[in-house]
Amino acid sequence: MEFRFVHFYPDLMSLYGSYANLCVLRRLLEQLGHTVTLTPLAPGERASLAEADLLFMGAGTERSQKAAMDSLAPLAGEIRSAASDGMPVFFAGTAMELLGAAITDSSGATFDGIGLAGFTSVQGTRRFVEDVYGTTDLYPEAVVGFMNKCSVIRGVQTPLLTSLAMGFGNEGPRGSEGFHQANVFASELTGPLLVKNPRMLETVASVILSRRGAEIPAPFPRDPWAQEAYAVTEHQLQLRCKA
Repeated sequence: MEFRFVHFYPDLMSLYGSYANLCVLRRLLEQLGHTVTLTPLAPGERASLAEADLLFMGAGTERSQKAAMDSLAPLAGEIRSAASDGMPVFFAGTAMELLGAAITDSSGATFDGIGLAGFTSVQGTRRFVEDVYGTTDLYPEAVVGFMNKCSVIRGVQTPLLTSLAMGFGNEGPRGSEGFHQANVFASELTGPLLVKNPRMLETVASVILSRRGAEIPAPFPRDPWAQEAYAVTEHQLQLRCKA
């Protein structure tokens, strides 16, 4: 089966190796015998989103984020429609904030998001740079990662991570983090998130496969190096939580 991933603004929103989220997704699906085509979109370009199997945007600076929003605004209705039809969407880092209703920057200026959800983001002068250790309702294992953000995000009704034992969540320390609704996944965690968390990778891959009626393997083929890296990170962060 052939899958098509749309990558919004890879040159503009490319911090923290975010593109690797797509790389590991592509590699996993190709291991299963499928073909994956990546369609990168530059700011101002258009493409038929309805024919995609995943919409992705990576992390960027706060300045890049506003430029991305300017280009994404004309596509807002199409993205909302695709998401409501079950299109898998994965927005990483500061891209998550674009899915909400509005972003207020550190100067007090407010920018509209695409309105896929009703949450709002307020960016300050203090940055939250720290490791993250949390849990999700999607599977039993812990979620690990790193964040570097300056935003407080309020109004998320359905977070991706339901609680944190370490790290700054959407609204404050050790709260919930990210956003998850139907087949939409978003998080400020970098690392990249799908590289550091093999179970999250499998969860997103399952949604992509299921939407097209493709077989979901049980279990997925697993990269032993990725599994070992996750185990080491999870163990060390767990020890720090208990200290």
